[in-house]
Amino acid sequence: MSAFKEQILKDIDDVFADTDEFFEEHIVNGRKMPVMVDGNENAERTKFQKVYHEGNKAKKLLIYVKASDFGRLPAHGSRIIIDSSEFLVSDAINEAGMYSITMEASG
Repeated sequence: MSAFKEQILKDIDDVFADTDEFFEEHIVNGRKMPVMVDGNENAERTKFQKVYHEGNKAKKLLIYVKASDFGRLPAHGSRIIIDSSEFLVSDAINEAGMYSITMEASG
């Protein structure tokens, strides 16, 4: 692994996923892990989309989580439970060891 990639992984642990700064502990699929819920970025990403569920705008959620904490990158349509709320994955990207996962409320 290159020194640059090693530094990125170190920064994910020491800077980005710091629960004193950006991330908070949540229960994700039954496991406690640091997660950043990003309402602002999600609002920008969906500003011009019209996503409706039974006549109402579907609740969307964008989270960032360390790949090493979460495990395998979730597939589109897979179910994720965060703090007892159920979501379905609409997009998931591995950003150099950090996952950005966009979800919609299930049911």
